[in-house]
Amino acid sequence: MTAEHQALTKTLDSQVTAHNPGLRSAHAVGPDTAAQLLIRATPNACGPRLPSSPSAEPPPVPASSGRTNRHRLSRGGDRVANAALYRIALVRMSSDPRTRDYVARQTTAGRTKKEIIRLLKRAVAREMFRCLTTTVTVPGIADLRPLRQSKSITLTAAARQLGVWPARISTLERGIRRDDELAHAYRDWLHTA
Repeated sequence: MTAEHQALTKTLDSQVTAHNPGLRSAHAVGPDTAAQLLIRATPNACGPRLPSSPSAEPPPVPASSGRTNRHRLSRGGDRVANAALYRIALVRMSSDPRTRDYVARQTTAGRTKKEIIRLLKRAVAREMFRCLTTTVTVPGIADLRPLRQSKSITLTAAARQLGVWPARISTLERGIRRDDELAHAYRDWLHTA
């Protein structure tokens, strides 16, 4: 079953990447999440569409009581797309340095974890809308591994030079995780090495 799961995930990944490479290359968007967003964004008879613009999403509903002044997301939206946005927000909270900094700033400002996730989901929804509606150019990475191998540089040596773990260089070379800044610095270092 593991082999079948891996084969199906690989097929799904290739289909999603061929259909919308910008969506698939966004941070924390895996093949299953990208497929769910693509399906929900396509007008069809199977289900509701995503809003025609990011500002068309339902506004937050006031949920204040007593002295607290807060809002919650409207529950009237697409539950599958909402779950996909939630997963992206959670993964970014654990692995993206910019999102971690944002969470720290918002926590210092006195926001709760639920409020921070709501803000992150709105930002992720705007980004996913751009990826779904515009053509995003994805920088090529196919030259990185052959360039490193032609100079007989190991993954460990490259990772040590760039100050990251070898697994991060490996996932970058294989196209599993997109990191444009690291790819640019890695390419520059490989040309000068």
